[in-house]
Amino acid sequence: MEHLLGQDWEITPAGGATGKAYAAKHGGQQLFLKRNSSPFLAVLSVEGIVPKLIWTKRLENGDVITAQHWLKGRELAPIEMGDSRVARLMSKIHSSQPLLSMLEKLGKEPVEPEMILAEIERQLDEEIQGDEDVQRALRFLRSRLSEVGHGEYVVCHGDINHNNWLLSDEDELYLIDWDGALIADPAVDLGMMLYTYIEESQWENWLAQYGLVYTPHLGLRMKWYVLAQTLLSLQWNKETGRSREVKEGFRDLAHILS
Repeated sequence: MEHLLGQDWEITPAGGATGKAYAAKHGGQQLFLKRNSSPFLAVLSVEGIVPKLIWTKRLENGDVITAQHWLKGRELAPIEMGDSRVARLMSKIHSSQPLLSMLEKLGKEPVEPEMILAEIERQLDEEIQGDEDVQRALRFLRSRLSEVGHGEYVVCHGDINHNNWLLSDEDELYLIDWDGALIADPAVDLGMMLYTYIEESQWENWLAQYGLVYTPHLGLRMKWYVLAQTLLSLQWNKETGRSREVKEGFRDLAHILS
């Protein structure tokens, strides 16, 4: 990696689950480098959804390195997720034809509810399935499956956690970490957003800023997908030894079902 920029650059790991991200510093310059980013990153940059992509270079071993501006800024706090700018940026993402076209070119197929339910039933172990709330959630997913269908498939981020929203010191808002991007019902992102961060009394206001009117069918779809995501997260957190997150997952499940 060092020879890519020259000996004077200091390159250090930048954290993240994949271990493919680096910070590069030289004098007053700082870059965010990533190994083998998807070509999707270029479209996200053009659309203004992630910090600007500066260059892309291919190494001799075939790896592709991308460099983006290193922005001074901070993650959004949970309470800030109700801000109208968050709703508008999510709406921009979900309505972007260039993003959708690029994911389709990369071979992504729409994720159907039936596929998600099959994945849940394949992954959940006996101990998790034995929980009463998990059984209630599975009954809900199975019984409402035929009602969840929705004709509009868009690019969804898949993990709209407040830690993935970056507000720069220049007051520019970005949504980062697109490794889990998928083509799906926008309710995949909307459900997680509203159930996690927005008081139910404010759902209609938040959706109005996004550009949608709340309907019972949207409510059903959001509940269906957020239950599905919660079940999958429960199993993943258990397998990776995250006991605190498992307890929180069971609490979230009880809250969604209440």
